[in-house]
Amino acid sequence: MFFNTAAEWHAALNDLPPVLFLMSVVFDWLGSATKRDTLKAAGFWSLVAGVAGAAAAIVSGLIAEDSIEHGETVHQIMERHETWAISVSVAFALLAAWRIWRKGTLGPQERPTYLFAATIAALGIIYVAHLGGTMVFRHGAGVPTAAMQEALTERAEGHHHGAGAGEENEEAEHEHAPADSAALPADTGHTHPPGTPPHQHE
Repeated sequence: MFFNTAAEWHAALNDLPPVLFLMSVVFDWLGSATKRDTLKAAGFWSLVAGVAGAAAAIVSGLIAEDSIEHGETVHQIMERHETWAISVSVAFALLAAWRIWRKGTLGPQERPTYLFAATIAALGIIYVAHLGGTMVFRHGAGVPTAAMQEALTERAEGHHHGAGAGEENEEAEHEHAPADSAALPADTGHTHPPGTPPHQHE
């Protein structure tokens, strides 16, 4: 099976919605600045697609929550992540409903309010992504205990990278370099004819 756990399904499904939400806000700002309806339309369809994707991501996340092994720290972050994810998704869904009700076209007085609300929601989705990354990359959420123990054992044993051409040359330079460069005779800037007895320069 391509994905073995609910956490892997969630990881696959939750990548696209945040990007669509953020791009929706970017397209709408650009559309407002340039007065181009094509950019505003791109913002609208990105928003609608993001809401649909967010629904799948939330469902998979709720399933993953009940199936992964985790401790108290991860549980607290997970609850915050869930609350923010649902709240931000609802906010974008309401913005999408507003756009649909207005048939994709907002009036001059509505658009500033919409852009402000969408920007706040976009900041929220960034925070949701931060919480998800914290769970996975700082606390190993979603990684089975057996797999984590195996990874820790391998990390403790260490590994060696194959030396590339640059590394080989660097090693060769170290091998041929004198141990103490201070022991080399100073460069006096002149030479002596053959047979000159050893002597020191003042």
